[in-house]
Amino acid sequence: MSIQLTESAHGSGGEQAATSHLLVPGELDLSHQVILYLDGISVSFDGFKALDDLTLAIDAGELRCIIGPNGAGKTTMMDVITGKTRPDAGTAFFGQTLDLTRLTEAEIAHAGIGRKFQKPTIFESHSVFENLELAMKTDKRVRRSLFSVIDDQTKDRISDTLRLIRLAADADRAAGALSHGQKQWLEIGMLLMQEPKLLLLDEPVAGMTDEETERTGELFLSLAGKHSLVVVEHDMAFIEQLGGKVTVLHEGSVLAEDNLATVQADPRVIEVYLGR
Repeated sequence: MSIQLTESAHGSGGEQAATSHLLVPGELDLSHQVILYLDGISVSFDGFKALDDLTLAIDAGELRCIIGPNGAGKTTMMDVITGKTRPDAGTAFFGQTLDLTRLTEAEIAHAGIGRKFQKPTIFESHSVFENLELAMKTDKRVRRSLFSVIDDQTKDRISDTLRLIRLAADADRAAGALSHGQKQWLEIGMLLMQEPKLLLLDEPVAGMTDEETERTGELFLSLAGKHSLVVVEHDMAFIEQLGGKVTVLHEGSVLAEDNLATVQADPRVIEVYLGR
């Protein structure tokens, strides 16, 4: 279920500021076709500016790649989007009305933003099927979830996801026995079970074989349009496979933004990133 914000009719001044952004059921407002908008985001850690007036817009259904040298602000940007880090300045909106800077991490996840870290986080002792089932449960206690009875609609959703991530033949296999690439696909499937509108994917093909990398690209391309994807990656061949717009971050702000061939030819990008 997606969520939007509404204005409270009660209170004034400081009291109103504290109560004017309340979550209520509803559809995410994508009337301007922009699902994520960061405007003037700045974040400092002990005098170091991790983000410096960062402005970025992601369209609904877009697959955007983010590249940049270490320390460019890529992780901090995702931390701001998911509520892990509060910006010192700027705004971050999900759709037209949902102010991410006012929400908790749990509220942001519930609103429809899913994040995948570089190292997969799965329940290795449980089967692939059970991992997908656990991912969609409201009650996250493992024992209760595993001994609950799932209905046919849930089974169909899990089966569809298994086919999508190419693990249908491994449904009863222990997740810990999967290859590294398969574990990455399983975690992506677990995110998809939560029905996110926006997926943040941090170096998803790191450590994968060439074949796994190619299959991951095919998966992401199949998701684009149904979901919005922001992919942080260093593998240029993989980024080329995905196509679309590439944003280059440097010192906490956008250095360049265009298709891969154009940013690769940009002298500024070559100097700070590709030429290293």
